[in-house]
Amino acid sequence: MDPLNPFAERVLDLVERIPPGKVMAYGDIAEYLGEGGPRQVGKVMSTWGGGVPWWRVVHADGSGAAPDHLRECLAHWRAEGTPLRGERVDMRGARWDGRQADPSADFQ
Repeated sequence: MDPLNPFAERVLDLVERIPPGKVMAYGDIAEYLGEGGPRQVGKVMSTWGGGVPWWRVVHADGSGAAPDHLRECLAHWRAEGTPLRGERVDMRGARWDGRQADPSADFQ
């Protein structure tokens, strides 16, 4: 496994702050941090994301990380009251913009 780098630390820190019932798309995370892109965030999540609420990071269309994890995603989303449209997250109702993050946190 690759060593954890500063970008990965920032991604994982942000994912840990996404409130239950809310999600961020891979691109949202990159935009919020002002670095990387959706693929770089995806690499971080696939390598080190198992210890954070990974189901709160979705594709821009509201689909979960991987089709083989759909049942687990749905269970988490339903338990947290995440707005859904079928088997996808309702991005209008569930997208988190990071504004409610801990004001003492400095991601930039």
